[in-house]
Amino acid sequence: MTLARALLGVVALAIAPAVIVSFMAINEVGKRQAQLDAERSLAVTDHGIVEYVTWGSGPVVLVIHGAGGGFDQGRLLAEALGGAGFQWIAVSRFGYLGSDLPEDPSIPAQARAFEALLDQLQIETAHILAMSGGVPPALKFAELLPGRTGRMVLLSSAPFTPFGPDVDERPIPTWMYSALLGNDVVYWVLTRVSRGMIEEAFDARADLRSGKIPEEEAFVRELVDTFLPASKRVQGVINEAAAVDPSLTYRLDRIESQVLIVHAVDGRLNPFDIGQTLAVDISGSEFLSMETGGHLLLGHHAELRKKISEHLAAPRD
Repeated sequence: MTLARALLGVVALAIAPAVIVSFMAINEVGKRQAQLDAERSLAVTDHGIVEYVTWGSGPVVLVIHGAGGGFDQGRLLAEALGGAGFQWIAVSRFGYLGSDLPEDPSIPAQARAFEALLDQLQIETAHILAMSGGVPPALKFAELLPGRTGRMVLLSSAPFTPFGPDVDERPIPTWMYSALLGNDVVYWVLTRVSRGMIEEAFDARADLRSGKIPEEEAFVRELVDTFLPASKRVQGVINEAAAVDPSLTYRLDRIESQVLIVHAVDGRLNPFDIGQTLAVDISGSEFLSMETGGHLLLGHHAELRKKISEHLAAPRD
């Protein structure tokens, strides 16, 4: 009996730290989810529930987040690079946070879901600010609905057909991104014990942050910390493959908007030639190529904020 009790004591000592850590992580996730629930609005459409948040006043800008995001990450992007003087609408794409993953989760369906959201908000035309994985549905929206698309800003564009999904120089293998998002406790622990690895996965590597610009440091810190609940983003990450569906065609020649395309040569998440292709195939485009900055365009946020504000505020030709 004494030996059995001793063994139980050893097991309890081994389990106790894990239980405490799990409790701390779950508590943090609960607080974060409650915050998101209080901030968000929901629109019921033919494509399921579309989650969004809106703020500001002025010309309307639809913010379309990248892979792993949600309306919160879209808002963070707009606050970092968008500037003042606009009404921002940051959405959660299919499968992210509170937005449904409908039976048809294709890129054209996602564009139509954006249209339905604008209809409910009684907004006829919107500019678009899209980042990474948000670029393919932005392109499709502009292709299908040229009359409802104002000016566009496309940042660090993700692959779309005919590009393939595989990228050789990503900081971690593509499959690991889904693994990172699969468990909130694991993600929370990694932000405490291996934060550098998480930052590397976002391509916020140390060599791009040598200047220690306070606003950009805060941007990266919030990007990592507010990724919880990570598990509520898994379905959306899996659905990113819809952008490179071989049966899908993107008619870039039908885009009538004035488009600002920004891509860094040293970005490790999405190839630079995607930005180059967009600049060639979209007639009303301006290509801003940056030698450094990585996926998050670090070191350039101040100049981009000015450039993007001027681009979005200019009258439509």
